[in-house]
Amino acid sequence: MLIHRPANERGKANFGWLDSAHTFSFGHYQDDAWMGFGPLRVINEDRVAPGGGFATHGHADMEIISVVLEGALQHKDSIGTGSVIRPNEVQKMSAGSGIRHSEFNASQTEPVHFLQIWIIPDRKNIQPSYEQKVFSREDRKDCLRLVASGDGADGSLAIAQQASLYSALLSPGTVLKHLLKPGRLGWVQLISGQVEVNGQVLTAGDGLGLRDEAEISLQAEQDAELLVFDLPR
Repeated sequence: MLIHRPANERGKANFGWLDSAHTFSFGHYQDDAWMGFGPLRVINEDRVAPGGGFATHGHADMEIISVVLEGALQHKDSIGTGSVIRPNEVQKMSAGSGIRHSEFNASQTEPVHFLQIWIIPDRKNIQPSYEQKVFSREDRKDCLRLVASGDGADGSLAIAQQASLYSALLSPGTVLKHLLKPGRLGWVQLISGQVEVNGQVLTAGDGLGLRDEAEISLQAEQDAELLVFDLPR
């Protein structure tokens, strides 16, 4: 079963300093039909104006992943981490038993564009932690590069859930397949370009859930950037 989430049907929020599109229910946008997909709870596509950002706030029992697409995102948290995340870098924060953090556009002149992803962990009250890694364009070119996983395999970021997140930059005509084990879910989030996934054409901002499918089949129609999630039910 394929579950298409067109970009133009996502929830919207615009506060001037923040322009956000919500794949799933978040904040003031609530839709019982879109409360998440397996443990994948949030995919927000955020654009933050120069100098804008999220003031210090708290999280608990959530795996939070940020993928910066353009610009630079400044992060500070209550466990002593201070960092700037740029394109080709992925950030993971395990909120665990509780953490407070802030996120601001690191520039006073340029916007920052990033994806904020929340995954519900498979265990609670773990020690909060932070990790950030570079995954170069070359490493992600025409392949599915593992960037987050339950065991930190292949140099990926370790998360507290038996889920895998892959990143890819595809050239036109590239065909890739990812096998899904029985009982697993798939989700494809297209960042840019155009890709056909199991016969469904996706354009920038679209998502596609896969349930009871044996594989995820990707064919790039244009230069494309995307994320692929392999998830438990």
